[in-house]
Order: sequence, then structure tokens, then C-alpha cells
Amino acid sequence: MQKFFVLVVLLGILALPLMAQDKVEVFGGYQYLHLSSDLSPVATANGWDAAVTGKFNKHIGVTGEFGGAYQTIKGVGIHIYTYTGGPVFSVDSAGKVNPFVHVLFGGARVSGSESGVSVSDSGYTMMMGGGLDLKVSKVVAVRLAQFDWVYYHFGSSALLPSTSSSGNVKIASGIVFRF
Repeated sequence: MQKFFVLVVLLGILALPLMAQDKVEVFGGYQYLHLSSDLSPVATANGWDAAVTGKFNKHIGVTGEFGGAYQTIKGVGIHIYTYTGGPVFSVDSAGKVNPFVHVLFGGARVSGSESGVSVSDSGYTMMMGGGLDLKVSKVVAVRLAQFDWVYYHFGSSALLPSTSSSGNVKIASGIVFRF
């Protein structure tokens, strides 16, 4: 798990020289997470999503994305945190609407707590998707929608069995600042 975190931090550091190149984008906003698992019923969670994207040119870049989603299911408080990174491809047209797609790889941490007892586990996650940004000005855009298919895999531990979940969807929206 620490290797995934180091990879995401490394991608962020590699993106720093891109500031002198073409463009850096910083995104922050709301996320809705639809969770599906063989071990539990379908659940939804709400939270936050943040990303930093360094662009090599108008169409190709690298993104580091972080998110947190929260829900209470049958009295158990569930927290899911993700940290991912990977390539992003965008149209970045002269028009107001700019579509993009990305493939992100990284880690996830899930925890549950009830009555002072807490259990957590770390695993692997992968996200594939894209979205639409609407330019408001040269430096501000609104992320109308970002849709991601999300895969989680958590290995077995003393308390939790090994599980994979691939029927997950994340929807995010918020503000993008461009430098």
C-alpha cells in the first residue's frame, strides 16, 4: 500500500516541472459513489474529490486524484479514501466545453466503526472514465460531470476476507482552476 502512495506522490512531483510548460489544473468538488459488492448490498456514499493535473501539451497530461466518501450502513460508519494517478487525455478545444478521459491506478483505504470499535483495510483501486469541463474564464472552469468506473481489491486480513468489487461508479463535479 505504501508503494501506491509513493507512486502517487512521485507522479505529483513529476508534474511540478509542467508548471513552466503548458498548464496545471487543480480540481476540487463533490463526489457521489455508488458501491456494489458481493459481500454487501448496494450502497451509496457522498464525499469530496480533488485532483492536480499537469499537462505536457494541450491534449496529454498526468493526474493525481484523491477522494473521500462517507456513509453509515446499519449503524456502522464507513469511510473510503482513494489516492490514484495516471494519464489524462483531453480535447482542450478553443470552445467552452472540454471533454477528457483518464485511467488512474492507486490505493484505497476503507474503515468502519461502531460503538468505539474500528476496523480498516488497505487495498488497490483502479478508475477509468472521463468528464466535461465548461470554461467560465481563462483560469476557471466548472467540471459539469466526471464519471468513473471504479474497481477495488482488498486482500485478506485477520479480520476481513479478500474481496474485489467492480460494480462501482463515481460521479464528481466541482471547480477547476487553471494556471
